[in-house]
Amino acid sequence: MAEENGNNGGAGEPRPSNFIRDIILRDLETGKHGGRVHTRFPPEPNGYLHIGHAKSICLNFGLAREFGGKCNLRFDDTNPCKEEVEYVESIQTDVRWLGFEWDGLYYASDYFEQLCEWAKLLIRTGKAYVCDLSADEVRQYRGTLTEPGRESPYRNRSVEENLDLFERMRSGEFPDGSRTLRAKIDMASPNLNLRDPVMYRILHASHHRTGDKWCIYPTYDYAHGQSDSIEGITHSICTLEFEDHRPLYDWFIRELGIHAPQQIEFDRLNLTYTVLSKRRLLRLVETGFVRGWDDPRMPTLSGMRRRGYTPEAIRTFCSRIGVSKTNGIVELGLLEHCLREELNRRAPRVMAVLRPVKLVIDNYPEDQVEQMEAVNNPEDPDAGTRLVPFTRELWIESDDFRETPPKGYYRLYPGNEVRLRYGYIVRCTGCVKDAQGNVVEVHCIYDPQTRGGNTPDGRKVKATIHWVSVPHAFEAEVRLYDNLFVKPDPDDAEPGKDWTSNLNPNSLEVLTGCRMEPSLKGAPPGSRFQFERLGYFCVDPDTAPEKMVFNRTVGLRDTWAKVEKKLNPGQA
Repeated sequence: MAEENGNNGGAGEPRPSNFIRDIILRDLETGKHGGRVHTRFPPEPNGYLHIGHAKSICLNFGLAREFGGKCNLRFDDTNPCKEEVEYVESIQTDVRWLGFEWDGLYYASDYFEQLCEWAKLLIRTGKAYVCDLSADEVRQYRGTLTEPGRESPYRNRSVEENLDLFERMRSGEFPDGSRTLRAKIDMASPNLNLRDPVMYRILHASHHRTGDKWCIYPTYDYAHGQSDSIEGITHSICTLEFEDHRPLYDWFIRELGIHAPQQIEFDRLNLTYTVLSKRRLLRLVETGFVRGWDDPRMPTLSGMRRRGYTPEAIRTFCSRIGVSKTNGIVELGLLEHCLREELNRRAPRVMAVLRPVKLVIDNYPEDQVEQMEAVNNPEDPDAGTRLVPFTRELWIESDDFRETPPKGYYRLYPGNEVRLRYGYIVRCTGCVKDAQGNVVEVHCIYDPQTRGGNTPDGRKVKATIHWVSVPHAFEAEVRLYDNLFVKPDPDDAEPGKDWTSNLNPNSLEVLTGCRMEPSLKGAPPGSRFQFERLGYFCVDPDTAPEKMVFNRTVGLRDTWAKVEKKLNPGQA
């Protein structure tokens, strides 16, 4: 079953049904949760959001929007050592940029007092105890997948002693790591998460919101379900690694006797040529391989935004990959295909020359300037046209001339004709070289009867090349970005090496002295264009009035479309 609905994807993007939607539909039919749909997106503010988070954002906000429900943005800020206000602010920016607005903005730290009271309730009912084992000892006592764990020697402390110790933990009497509060469940459970998990640990660290008020902090497993419950969440949607944690999620809620959200797990996004671990992304930033979290090579939403991605393309991608109960790997080519589709519809066409060489039209009047009418976007009739100045001297791509052409080369070479985009047919007569043998000028003659595509004699040429006027063009810097890794699976490293050995040393090439048509002058950061014949580019924030900087977003070549056609030959 599929419907036309743009809530999870781009406008009008067909959204396939999935098992989570089916669960919600059944719940609405039966009146479960009182007919409500209330989801949440709960990131930890310890890094910038990436394309994997976009899948969860689109799913949680999209389902709430589709069914007339609500979706909260809640920060899981239970680890003060790694969390920063910078990340909180960037996450809000990214969620809004993707096109979503939360119904409530919350923090797990909003609930620290309530969580602490519930912890004491579990102590009083004999369901939690203070443990003096070190972290290493806790791991040793936990057992393995094939062997049961051993009970802590502190497991049977009295309620009074546990309450006293827990209060003293909160008051700051004990050093970091000296004690924890653990749930008393089952050390022989086949699910390791139920073997007396830690609920609180001692951390004398300042929190970005609560300052030094607390020195004990709840673990994610303890805080998450109760936070969902407090907010009235109906469907707690998370990735598959939390499936084994669901019994613990349910145990806390059941023992506390509070509102019970329904946890549902789905597959996390894995993308070729990409790492989506915050720890690994942080390492790339800290080692200087990239220029920051918003480096256009990064899979962070801020990096993708800087590179020129649109939120519509990302939403479309997330809709097309869908959700399932099985982790798989998605081809980066599909993401780029969605981006090209979107930019092809929206991006104005312009002419830019990245590796310029001068073309001189010897029989063209020296002082003449013609204004050639150029189409802004053939996919959008309302985009109109613009005028581009044409003169005797033009810049063309150095690759568009060969003194000795290889077989199948149809562009400029001595004696050959090409059409200049929106201009005339020209015939190459030769070239001028410098002392080192480099071509510095290409010479040609033009046919005045062939302006704008006219060919009175019916002759055909096999190539059309782009250009910009020498006296009217301006110089700019262009940054050519490529995949961050040289292998589809960055973990596919040689023995003794790790994933960093597969980093692409040529993931960025910076070109200076590129020539741009004058209409691009002053385009604001974030503006997106198609450089004809070259690809899609956007204006980088580094742009200044005296020097514009463009990033290559994606090339024109779309290999995914060819792959998709082979995989689905019956589809148009």
